[in-house]
Amino acid sequence: MEFTEEQLQRYSRHIILPEVGGKGQRKLLSAKVLIVGAGGLGCPVGFYLTAAGVGTIGIVDNDTVELSNLQRQIAHSVKSLGRPKVESAKETFSALNPDVTINAIKGKLTRDNILDIMKDYDIVVDGSDNFPTRYLVNDACVMLKKTLVSGAILKFEGQVTTIVPHEGHCYRCLFEEPPPAGLVPSCQEAGVLGVLPGVIGSLEAAEVLKLILGKGDVLKSELLIYNGLQTTFRKVKVPKNPACPVCGENPTITELLDYEAGYCSIRR
Repeated sequence: MEFTEEQLQRYSRHIILPEVGGKGQRKLLSAKVLIVGAGGLGCPVGFYLTAAGVGTIGIVDNDTVELSNLQRQIAHSVKSLGRPKVESAKETFSALNPDVTINAIKGKLTRDNILDIMKDYDIVVDGSDNFPTRYLVNDACVMLKKTLVSGAILKFEGQVTTIVPHEGHCYRCLFEEPPPAGLVPSCQEAGVLGVLPGVIGSLEAAEVLKLILGKGDVLKSELLIYNGLQTTFRKVKVPKNPACPVCGENPTITELLDYEAGYCSIRR
């Protein structure tokens, strides 16, 4: 693959890095990444992966842009109000870098469609805002052996971890089941500082780029926690749970579940 003159200029700051170079930039241009969610986390992830020249980016989301989103969801604008988030994000990212193919997938991820949607992507980034989707994405990635970069935000705090199936922990090694109803409020209920998704989304994007390039250390045995009020980062070691129901030695979850029904029953 030969670079055009425009590409040499666009990616020049990458190419002069010994850890990237022309070879690494070609890896980025050949990579395929699926982003779950076009909201607070999906927007900065998509922006930076597009700018970096990740060749194919899929974005899946079922929501439309609302005015309350614009405090933090930077791929959207007032002109996007009422539009599907995936269409708004695709328009924004395509304008930034025409090298990148953006696949806008409007719809809800379910156990019936997620495996088919994921199968053609190398890495999955979870920017969802609800527990049923997080568990569905985790379990599907383990079953397909897809690397997953997972992020979460609430109020002034966020967390990031990278899940490499059968090499380290999975999301269920951290949290085997969704929390009881009322224990963890949503961003809509508790609020979120507008810049927080930018911090966590940028960290997720950095994990993705390192994975594609095969450089540096990723968070495959750790959970990185950021506190925006105290301006602190801390890492927590996360061991793989040999008794994990989905990635353990004798898994009890061997097919995708009805996650919405399960979570609703827990909430009731």
